[in-house]
Amino acid sequence: MKLLLATRNAHKVGEISRIGEGLPIEWVSLRAFPGLAEVEEDGETLEENAAKKAVVPARSSGLWTLADDTGLEVKALDGQPGVRSARYAGPGCDYAANNQKLLQALAGVPAGERGASFRCVMALASPEGRLLIEEGRLEGAITEAPRGSEGFGYDPIFLVTEAGKTLAEMTAEEKNALSHRALALSRMRPHLRQVASESGGVLRTASQRRASRCPLCGLEMEAWHCRERCPGCGYQIDCSDG
Repeated sequence: MKLLLATRNAHKVGEISRIGEGLPIEWVSLRAFPGLAEVEEDGETLEENAAKKAVVPARSSGLWTLADDTGLEVKALDGQPGVRSARYAGPGCDYAANNQKLLQALAGVPAGERGASFRCVMALASPEGRLLIEEGRLEGAITEAPRGSEGFGYDPIFLVTEAGKTLAEMTAEEKNALSHRALALSRMRPHLRQVASESGGVLRTASQRRASRCPLCGLEMEAWHCRERCPGCGYQIDCSDG
C-alpha cells in the first residue's frame, strides 16, 4: 500500500519511515506531489493542524495520508511555544533561531523549573475524509545550552531526564525507541495495518462513535474527535453537529 506522508521535511520522513519499518506500506512524501500546495498551519491546537494537514492532501492525492503536528510545551512558559513551536522565532525561522529564543526566554530559570514535554498529534485521513487521531508525549527538561549534533528542531536542548541525554545526543535507534513521534506512531500502527490489508477500508475502533458530517462542506468526520473547527472548511463545529 502506498501512503502519503504530509511533509516535505526530509528529517521527519526519515524518522517516521524508520519507526514504521515492518509495516506493509510504501511511504511517499509531498515531494512526490510538487503540485500540491502547502497546507497553512493556522489551527489553534495541534489536533486542528494535524487533521487539516492530513485531510487536505488526502483529498487532492487520492491516497490515505498520515500527518502530524508536534509542539514543545514548557511549563515555565505556560505551555509555550506549543502549537507555534515551528515558527517560535518568527516566520521562516530556522531551528537554531527557535532554540536561541527559547533559551533566552528561560534565562535565569533554575534547572528544577525547566520541565517540558514534547507532544505529537498524528492524524490519518482517507481521500473521503475519514479521520483518526493518536497522540504521543515525551517528558523532559530544557537544557541551558545546546548539546549534541543529531536529530533536528529542539532536539539539542531537550533533555530526556531518565536517559541523561538530549535527543540530539542519542542515536536514531535510541531516539526512535522513546520519542513522542514513535509513541504516536506505535498507537497508529494497528490502524495502518488495517488500512493496508483492507483496500478502501474504513477505520473503526472501540472508542469511535457515530460518523458526523460538517453541515457546511459535508466532510465526514468521527464525532468523538470534537474539533472546534472543521479541517476542511473551518466551520465551527462540536459533537452535537450532524
